[in-house]
Amino acid sequence: MTRLLVAAGGGGDVIGTTLVHHALHGDEPAVVLSYSWERLVVDPVPGPRAERDFAHLRPLTPHLSQITADSSAIAPAGSTLPRLAAELPIILGLLSPYGGVPLLARQITEAAEKYAVDEVTVVDVGGDVFARGDEPTLLSPLPDALVIAACATAGVPAVLRLAGPGLDGEIPEADLLPDMGSDHLTLTGADARGVEHVFDWHPSEASALLAAAAHGLRGGCVVRDTGRPVFLTDASARVHRIAVDRALHRNRLAHALYSGAVDSLHGAEKVSRDVCGFSELQRERDRSLGLAHESWSSRSVNEALDDVDARLRHLRSSNPGARYVTFRCLAEGLGLTGAAAQTLRARLIEQRPAQCAGPLFCLTSP
Repeated sequence: MTRLLVAAGGGGDVIGTTLVHHALHGDEPAVVLSYSWERLVVDPVPGPRAERDFAHLRPLTPHLSQITADSSAIAPAGSTLPRLAAELPIILGLLSPYGGVPLLARQITEAAEKYAVDEVTVVDVGGDVFARGDEPTLLSPLPDALVIAACATAGVPAVLRLAGPGLDGEIPEADLLPDMGSDHLTLTGADARGVEHVFDWHPSEASALLAAAAHGLRGGCVVRDTGRPVFLTDASARVHRIAVDRALHRNRLAHALYSGAVDSLHGAEKVSRDVCGFSELQRERDRSLGLAHESWSSRSVNEALDDVDARLRHLRSSNPGARYVTFRCLAEGLGLTGAAAQTLRARLIEQRPAQCAGPLFCLTSP
C-alpha cells in the first residue's frame, strides 16, 4: 500500500513527515506533498515557489508535479526539495498555494485518486497548524491553515498528525497539550535514523529537534529567530492524532479560508491579515530587503571556529538553563550560512565530538 502524506508547513516539514511515516508504517511506499516554502537563508525570494520556478519537474497528475533529484530551482530562487527527493525514500509532490484552497484541494484529491488511498495524513512539526490564530508567539500560520482548509474542501478522509508539540518555537507545548487528547505514539531513535543524514546540510530546526527528542535528548535548546530556547520534554517525542475537523474548528484562519473558498495566495494573505493581524508574507518581504544589505561571505570558517567558545559563552549567559544549540543557530550567529555553515558543522563534529548530540550541539563540554 502507498501512503499519501502532506507536509503542512513546507520547509523542513518533509523531513519530519518522512520520520513520522516510518514510525507509523515502516518501509511502506510514501508520497509526500509539500510546498517549496523555505527560510530566506535557503530561498532569498520571499514566498513559496511555483512550478514555473523549477526546471525538470515530472508530471504526477494533471495539476500536480513531482520534484525529483533531477529537478532544480531556477535562480535566484532556491529550494531544498530536489535534494530531499534524492536522499529520502519518498515520492515528492509540489503543492502550489497560488491557486488558493481550490487548487490545493484538487492536487490532494488527484493524488489520493492516483494512489487509491483511503486516508490522507497531514503532518505538522511543532503545532502552529493547531493554533487559534491570536497567539502572540505565532509566526507562520498561513501554509498550515491552507492545507487544513484544502483537506476539508477536498472531501478525502484525512487525519492530522501533530509531531513534537512546541518544537517550532511558535505555540508553547503547555498551550497545546491540554487540547490535543491522549491519542499519540512516541517516537524512538530507530524512527529517526532514516532521516538523520539530512541534517548534515539541511537547516531545519524543528525537524532536527524532533529527531533529537526521539533519541531521548531533554532540556533547553537555543534556536534561530525566536530569541528564546525551545525545551525538549517527554512530550516532544510524541505524535498526536487529531481529526482534521477539530483542527479546522480550532484554527480560525483555516476556517476562514475554507468558508471563503479563497482562490489565490493574495486573497489568503488578506484573510491572514484580517484573522491574525499580520502577514507572514509581508514579514518575508521586509526581511528579504534587510538581507540584501547583509554580507554572509566576509568571514572564513577558520575565523568562525576561533570565535566558537565566545559565542557559546554568550548563548549560555543569555539563555540560562539551556543545554543545546542547533547547528544552524550557532553557524548564523557566527556569520555563516549555506556551504560555509555545513563546513563549520563538519569541523565541529571532527574537532569536538563529545559536544555533538545528534543533530544538536552541546553548549558546554562534558
